[in-house]
Amino acid sequence: MTTLESRELQTEDVIAPIRLAHFVLRSNHFEETRAWYETVLGAHAVFENPFVCFMTYDEEHHRVAIINTADAPSPPPGAAGVDHIAFTFATLGNLLSTFRRLQALGIEPYWCINHGPTTSFYYRDPDENQVELQFDNFESTEALQGWFDRGDFADNPIGVTFDPQKLIERFEAGDAIEELVKQGSA
Repeated sequence: MTTLESRELQTEDVIAPIRLAHFVLRSNHFEETRAWYETVLGAHAVFENPFVCFMTYDEEHHRVAIINTADAPSPPPGAAGVDHIAFTFATLGNLLSTFRRLQALGIEPYWCINHGPTTSFYYRDPDENQVELQFDNFESTEALQGWFDRGDFADNPIGVTFDPQKLIERFEAGDAIEELVKQGSA
């Protein structure tokens, strides 16, 4: 992990981070929330004690941390804070397989929407945090930018709801992915 790096610090340019590392949740439902992220993301604990649980589902040392705040009051609905957390799947098939697996376990999305840039399922964890599972509908940032430039997103920045069963039927029938991710196709 030793690399030669310039030791001259610069402060004129913004240096973007290389990735989002993790998020931390305060939970009034510690055990249930840990189990939910294990089930939904396939995460596993890398460290856990009665106060905190660090979890990952990939090569990162932790992607999700949960702090046990059993005695803290829940924030009121509509309080300022994080709106939702999103996870991207590599293929539409992976996203739809995850939907089916979770549905079989009684975990249902409360909103299925094609935003244009993504096909998305929104869920709520045991503490009512909103979690988006998504597939990127465009193969490149250039293709997405072209879609933005056409004005479709400006006309409808929320998107179009869809029937997940209809989308699955079309997917399993072999319809082209490019057609399935178009708004209004399902």
